[in-house]
Amino acid sequence: MGPDTGEKLAPVKTVMANELWAGNLAKPIRVVSNAGTAFILDLAQRHYQLSKEYIGKRRSPESSADLGWNQSICPKPLVIFFMVCTFFATLPSCSPSRLVEAARLLDDINAGTGSSELKALTTSPLREAVFYGGRDGSGAFAGDLYSSAESELAGMVLVPGVARKGKDDPRLVALATTLARARFMVLVPDLPRLRDLRIGPEDAAGIAAAARHLNSRLAGRGKMGITAVSYAVGPAVLALFEPGMAEKVDFVLAIGGYYDMTAVITFFTTGYYRKERGKSWRHRYPNAYGKWAFVRGNTGRLDSRADGALLAQIAERKLDNMEAHINDLVSKLSPEGKSVHALLVNNDPEQVETLIAALPSRIAEDIAALDLTHRNMASLGVSFVLVHGRDDPIIPETESMALARALAPGRSELFLLESLNHVDPRPAGLTDRLRLLRAIYTVLELRDSVVVW
Repeated sequence: MGPDTGEKLAPVKTVMANELWAGNLAKPIRVVSNAGTAFILDLAQRHYQLSKEYIGKRRSPESSADLGWNQSICPKPLVIFFMVCTFFATLPSCSPSRLVEAARLLDDINAGTGSSELKALTTSPLREAVFYGGRDGSGAFAGDLYSSAESELAGMVLVPGVARKGKDDPRLVALATTLARARFMVLVPDLPRLRDLRIGPEDAAGIAAAARHLNSRLAGRGKMGITAVSYAVGPAVLALFEPGMAEKVDFVLAIGGYYDMTAVITFFTTGYYRKERGKSWRHRYPNAYGKWAFVRGNTGRLDSRADGALLAQIAERKLDNMEAHINDLVSKLSPEGKSVHALLVNNDPEQVETLIAALPSRIAEDIAALDLTHRNMASLGVSFVLVHGRDDPIIPETESMALARALAPGRSELFLLESLNHVDPRPAGLTDRLRLLRAIYTVLELRDSVVVW
């Protein structure tokens, strides 16, 4: 294969570790032409040589500290070399230039605010505050717009996670900057509720408003996507059901997202999860942050203000120190507050639905509204790229699997990684890097309007 010809990539619907290697691929491997092999090997070799020269100019191995730095960095070009060659060989069809761009994006994500080839080759994007209204001019919203120094090829709404720093979280800023360097016009909406560790169906309106505003700025120049992580995936998907939204958004990148709220609550309270209803239970230890963030986000939905205040104190105490004692506060709860506490201390997955039904009505209603199982997901004409780690301690990977099943056939690609940090998606293993590289490649194809699902 020669230079980029804009060929279409035949999607691999679920990409897992054993599918990356020739002996275990479920489908035949495309034999890369001699010309294509020579092209990518030459490109990788030149990248390797340039990287060695770059390292030589930047660091001297005279001190032990510098030697350690060189030992950790020098293998990186070899890793990229291996990644590029293996990935190129296993894809049925591939654009070499887009492949190299995907590798640079993955390297930049891994680098965070540190140096990378992408940073060296591109100008820093412009970040500016923007203000916009909701549908029909209602509401007032704000966010940060990241603009590429070059003409943008597509737009991306990057939804903040449930974190106190919101749109200013350094990890989110770094990701927005990386996307902008990849010639996305990126809008990160300010969602105050998420900053307050609260999440509800009403957050969908702010995400939809951001998508409409970004769409008007693009003025028909390229596709538009939404990226969301963890619990923010729910409101991001709900935003697609807002009037006119399905026509404005072309694709969604969902990292560590969910589908069934009851299943998610079951996992973060008991540690039990299953592939689908009726299947046998599996268990792993969840991160307790999930359930105390759930409490913190629902304190305003109790009829009893006293119970709301007590639960807020309980949540804050636990979020500050998971080993903190809370019996003094639990003893003061009325039956309404104790119904919330009963859900949190339950260890039986079969009792979760009953305990949810016993929650204060406004909490139960919000859980139902955030539950995507009640939505006609198959009706969405939007492409989904789903990424999830099998060791996710907040939301199990079975949730992304369920979401993929709920979407219309051919509307999703699911990338399952063996290990992926839930709040800082930078894979550690080589095979996981390859899988994430394939996911990034797919997003770039969607940006360039190559894939038609």
